[in-house]
Amino acid sequence: MIIMDHVIDGEGRILGRVSSYAAKMLLNGGNVTIVNADKIVISGHLREIVDKYKRRIELKDKANPEHSPYVSRRPDLFVKRVVRGMLPYKQPKGKEAYKRLKVYMGVPEGTARPGANDIKKGDEVYEKIVTIRALAEKLGYRGE
Repeated sequence: MIIMDHVIDGEGRILGRVSSYAAKMLLNGGNVTIVNADKIVISGHLREIVDKYKRRIELKDKANPEHSPYVSRRPDLFVKRVVRGMLPYKQPKGKEAYKRLKVYMGVPEGTARPGANDIKKGDEVYEKIVTIRALAEKLGYRGE
């Protein structure tokens, strides 16, 4: 089996499509690096998306709060968690695949530029889109 390195530039791409592509490449044995994770977009109205994630953050298990769902406010960890949701994470192959995923805000030095094995930008035109950074800031992220 040939292990390929996939570098995905997330700028202007839709979160679900980037995540499903990354999950498929990880399950096929490749290494995936997602750059510009904070510039990935979610289609929809900002208020509706923020309300959805705020409701999810507020969910608490009264018996043991540590069993409550976790939503990261940092854009790169947010995207990484979405990809994890598309992997069979509780199985050994899913955990191994997840270890081969790297997600960055911006393009770190030493990372190969996105190449030919990158997913293509769609021709879709959306009226309302929200970047992951804007969503993270509405949820309380105070990054650099």
